[in-house]
Amino acid sequence: MIARHESSITPSGGNVFADLDLPDADDRLAKAELARQIGAIIRERRLTQTVAARALNIDQPKVSALLSGRLAGFSLERRARLLTLLGKDVEIVVREKPSTRPVGRLSVLSI
Repeated sequence: MIARHESSITPSGGNVFADLDLPDADDRLAKAELARQIGAIIRERRLTQTVAARALNIDQPKVSALLSGRLAGFSLERRARLLTLLGKDVEIVVREKPSTRPVGRLSVLSI
């Protein structure tokens, strides 16, 4: 006899870190998105980790860590700088928050 387990699926609110009720969820999502973009560029250009390390002015183990999602030691600022080294413009825009939110938020937009 096969046991059946009831499971429920909860749709994401768009930020997995907020869904998990982690602190600084918007910051975590922004950092993750920057890391995702770095990895996507490296894969799109078919760069080896050694070549990517040279382009990013970091060592190969750091590239490996970044591509594997081990992101400790990679601040938001550092990730933004790595994107500029890959030829991307990174813009920071400050604007008023909507009145519907009690505090501002940090987000990354790709255009």
